[in-house]
Amino acid sequence: MNENLKICIVGSGNFATAFGNRLTKNSNLDITLLSIQQNIVDSINNKHFNPLYFPHVRLSDNLHATLNKEILSESDIIFLAIPSYVVVDYVNENKHLFNKDAVVINLAKGFSKDNHTSIVEVIQEILDNRIGTLKGPTFAREVIDNVPTAMTLGSKHQELHGKFKKIFEGTGLYIDYSEDVVGVELLSILKNIYAIVIGIVDAHFNSPNLRFFVLNKTFNEMRMILKDNEGQEETIFRYCGYGDFNLTALNDLSRNRTLGLLIGKGFFSEDISNKVLLEGKVAVNVFCYERYDWDKVKTIYPIIAELYKVFNQPEYEISEFVWNVVEDGEWI
Repeated sequence: MNENLKICIVGSGNFATAFGNRLTKNSNLDITLLSIQQNIVDSINNKHFNPLYFPHVRLSDNLHATLNKEILSESDIIFLAIPSYVVVDYVNENKHLFNKDAVVINLAKGFSKDNHTSIVEVIQEILDNRIGTLKGPTFAREVIDNVPTAMTLGSKHQELHGKFKKIFEGTGLYIDYSEDVVGVELLSILKNIYAIVIGIVDAHFNSPNLRFFVLNKTFNEMRMILKDNEGQEETIFRYCGYGDFNLTALNDLSRNRTLGLLIGKGFFSEDISNKVLLEGKVAVNVFCYERYDWDKVKTIYPIIAELYKVFNQPEYEISEFVWNVVEDGEWI
């Protein structure tokens, strides 16, 4: 009799908990959250609740948690569900523990620590394992509520597509597949940037005509950036592209769209910015000055450039933002 696949999810936060709980619907999997918080581990194992993130949702009896990193050496699949800015350091510090035969999947959305490469590219330099990325329109609240949800698996290893379809069997999680790992990772960053733009637009006008006018322009700019970074254009039509962008840009559960709404209404402050991790704001600054040349950005990526001005020019007049965006030239 075959043993169950051992799944380790590094993290015990919002998405890690929701995702892990969802995977327990497949009885062929053993699911464990690897946490750093004793109270969460005790509560999940003994009471079946995550007291910090889902205090009113009873979790599956088959979802377990541990503080013991040795589980990394015993796992067949390792999902990294910790913040993007700590993923690379975590893998580096614990690489000696990773089962060399395990498949390692990045769930974090953001640039790597050096801000010039994707997280997956860096992990591939650290580990000899098969590496992948999993991205898509996935609000944790809906994942834990068992709403059908889709993601894109990005990996150079084609055989993982079939493997993960079996892992997700019966869970209500669905995947499409892309070998364009750079594209999948990049789109998960860009969607946060452009969600802020749509939030600002909606705060000013709440107009369907204008919303989809700007949505189309932002989608075109995303497509250009994807191509300029040697990503495959078709990736933007995977769940990680069109689906995740629209989820993040058009739904008020999105923190980055909400940031745009706050900016547009005049309620955003540095105090808010310093207390909350806002991926889109961080990505704009990285994109415009650390990853690319500013003169290039303001010439060929005018929407991102305009958003950069919002964050970095104190005298910027936000009432002009929408007009500056819509009057920029069109692309072929």
